[in-house]
Amino acid sequence: DIAKVRIGPQMRRGIAELDGEGEVVGGIVVMRYGENALQVIEDTKKKLEDIRAGLPDGVEIVTTYDRSKLINSAVDNLQIKLLEEFAVVALVCLLFLFHLPSALVAIISLPVGILMAFIVMQYQGINANIMSLGGIAIAIGAMIDAAIVMIENVHKHLEHYQKEHGEMPKGKKHWDVITEASIEVGPALFFSLLIITLSFVPIFALEAQEGRLFSPLAFTKSYSMAAAAGLAVTLVPVLMGYFIRGKLISENKNPVNRLLTAIYMPTLRKVLSFPKLTLGFALLVLLAGLWPLDKLGSEFMPPLDEGDLMYMPTTYPGISIGQARQLLQQIDKLIKTVPEVATVFGKVG
Repeated sequence: DIAKVRIGPQMRRGIAELDGEGEVVGGIVVMRYGENALQVIEDTKKKLEDIRAGLPDGVEIVTTYDRSKLINSAVDNLQIKLLEEFAVVALVCLLFLFHLPSALVAIISLPVGILMAFIVMQYQGINANIMSLGGIAIAIGAMIDAAIVMIENVHKHLEHYQKEHGEMPKGKKHWDVITEASIEVGPALFFSLLIITLSFVPIFALEAQEGRLFSPLAFTKSYSMAAAAGLAVTLVPVLMGYFIRGKLISENKNPVNRLLTAIYMPTLRKVLSFPKLTLGFALLVLLAGLWPLDKLGSEFMPPLDEGDLMYMPTTYPGISIGQARQLLQQIDKLIKTVPEVATVFGKVG
């Protein structure tokens, strides 16, 4: 006989511990590149439920980290921002135009533009994550600008028509006024939104980690702005024709506009009277901002408050496996004493 083959001892290289109560077996679900994270998580949860039914007594599966909470919170945050934008648009139209139906033009066109961006995302295979939804959130403010400018210009044209003819236009005359007002500012708004759309093109030149991280944001921002540009000259004029009707309050009779005009006009006259002084003051403000700008720090990623923390203590290289287990359990037990902590999963090795 040359040798005997048998199962022998091997040095232990890892420990997993939960809530400071003792050792456990840990597992990580690895997702393929390009897959839908939320769908993978939902499928994993269903599979875990099937596995739980066949577990022996005393054995349970505990989820310690679930990315679906972060994904759903990002989606919920976008919904909240949309509702906030709707409320702001309605308030602006009510305060400055005294005409609430005009707000419906912007409120309807905004979700349509976002849905158009989602359609392109679906065909391109871009998932709804923090960066892609962030691009839409950034674009929301600029997407609504064109509709508000178009609405205000239509109000002006209808007001002028009423002064000239003593009544509001009806039938074909109403649509002629809407068409004239839309043609007047529509092309300028269309190309201004296209310029904003192209402003994120340099991001596509990023490579490696930066490119993979920021390209979804640039894609969704560009899609949203392109959709807003198209809707500004198609859907918005039609909506204005249907919703901007009835009695309209003149700008001169609006107390809010009169107050702001009383503040704005004297200020404008003063700065135009002293152009060199105005430019010098603006340059001084610019130079004053260079010092704090130079003191700002930089980092690759900003802190993300997702409700999960990762704590990585270090020990001496020669620590034994028994000491490492004892230290890990003590740390987990201390962290678990914090009332806000739900679970603590620790590992060594």
